[in-house]
Amino acid sequence: MLLRFTKMHGLGNDFAVIDLVTQHARINADLVRTLAHRNFGIGFDQMLVVEPPRSPDIDFRYRIFNADGSEVEQCGNGARCFARFVRDKKLTHKKRIRVETSSGVIELSINGNNDVSVDMGIPQLSPSQIPFDAPPVKADTYPLDVDGQTLEINAISMGNPHAVLLVDDVDCAPVAELGPKIEHHPRFPQRCNVGFLQIVSRNEVRLRVFERGVGETLACGTGACAALVAGRLRGLLDQRVTAHLQGGTLKLEWQGDNSPVIMTGPATRVYEGQIRI
Repeated sequence: MLLRFTKMHGLGNDFAVIDLVTQHARINADLVRTLAHRNFGIGFDQMLVVEPPRSPDIDFRYRIFNADGSEVEQCGNGARCFARFVRDKKLTHKKRIRVETSSGVIELSINGNNDVSVDMGIPQLSPSQIPFDAPPVKADTYPLDVDGQTLEINAISMGNPHAVLLVDDVDCAPVAELGPKIEHHPRFPQRCNVGFLQIVSRNEVRLRVFERGVGETLACGTGACAALVAGRLRGLLDQRVTAHLQGGTLKLEWQGDNSPVIMTGPATRVYEGQIRI
């Protein structure tokens, strides 16, 4: 059968978006890995799947598959592309939509300048909710042993688990070396995304992210949200921050405590295609 898809990106974090509202296909890990191949398939960091809602107060169901075939809970750059996709395809005429993910409901708002704002939900800091192997009382930072070296990290869930560590300069950060070791660290039973955070000022940061199941990407929306929370927990950042990633810039806001993180940024359509599966 022929499967229609749209290639999109959010700051260079690229996706194949599949509409399973108007067409039918069975998505499994083998198919995702085949299509994700950058030489023999479409090539993408994640596949985003649009499905009908399972509840009358929800507009769509949103599923995310990493390039290695694993299904994950959340993707912030993908959420912005998801919002633009369903509007471009006229699957909805709403400017504010409620979307079900495996980690809960998120709200997406399409702004007048075609940027998309995403209510990413309240950060989860309790070790059992991340999940992260630590005493049950949450802490702002945790020591993490990696090859005999003790790193100080923040452990945060933005619907998916993140480890964030401070670096002096992201250009020199050991992303390729430490990224996979922290991603697969036994204290993160579901693996994790790894953020390397450079504080520029109280309202500006630079960030590189090694994504779980993907490797380093040009941008990571949930990683940027986790970085803001980490910087706030350390007392280094104000509630509104501009985050510079390798693929571009995001605007972030977190008022703290039980407030959600709001992320605003672009979503770009690259091309339409179809592929035989």
